[in-house]
Amino acid sequence: MAYSQLQDVLSACVNPDRKEQMERYMRNQFIFLGVATPQRRSATKGLLRMLCKESSINWEFVDACWSSPEREYQYVGVDYLWHVREMLQPSDLLQLRRLIETKSWWDTVDTLFVVVGSLVERFPHLKSDMLSWSLDNHLWVRRVAICFQLKFKTNTDTDLLRQVILNNAEHNDFFIRKAIGWILREYSKTNPVWVSEFIAQYGERLSNLSMREGCKYIK
Repeated sequence: MAYSQLQDVLSACVNPDRKEQMERYMRNQFIFLGVATPQRRSATKGLLRMLCKESSINWEFVDACWSSPEREYQYVGVDYLWHVREMLQPSDLLQLRRLIETKSWWDTVDTLFVVVGSLVERFPHLKSDMLSWSLDNHLWVRRVAICFQLKFKTNTDTDLLRQVILNNAEHNDFFIRKAIGWILREYSKTNPVWVSEFIAQYGERLSNLSMREGCKYIK
């Protein structure tokens, strides 16, 4: 029912000119309808509000979004999970991981790791899963393990942050190196002393990209 409504809503927003532009931007990995983010969020606002009133996570809706060939449906699925993140339970971590591993690219993963972070912050015992994820064979699972604390600020577990970064310090993939720089840069806004000391101690193990990003706000 909800997915059928979503199809009607998004079909009314198709933009062939923007479609080609969006597909090129995402390196032609996905098919697009051509619906820009502000338009998508405005068009789906009522539907998501309705779904958020349900008593449990509607994984059937999320799965339908992920099964669609058009990328905007995955974006709506992520939007939905963000809105209902406070309803997520530890058992949902496996579902989130499945999404991270499916049709993976930074555009969905970089919102999903905030959803994962919200879950871990409420259920700290899941930190052990993040440590395991930081050594996972799947690139995007590792990126989530590095970045899930991005919005934690003073609640950041620095021991865990140190370990997940060091577990990936020599990784040669751009998205991992960028993630390390990103989390260090963001945390430096809250705790520049810790980041400065970390870089002083471990900087030789980090890539130039990670160092450049991580030091951006460090004087």
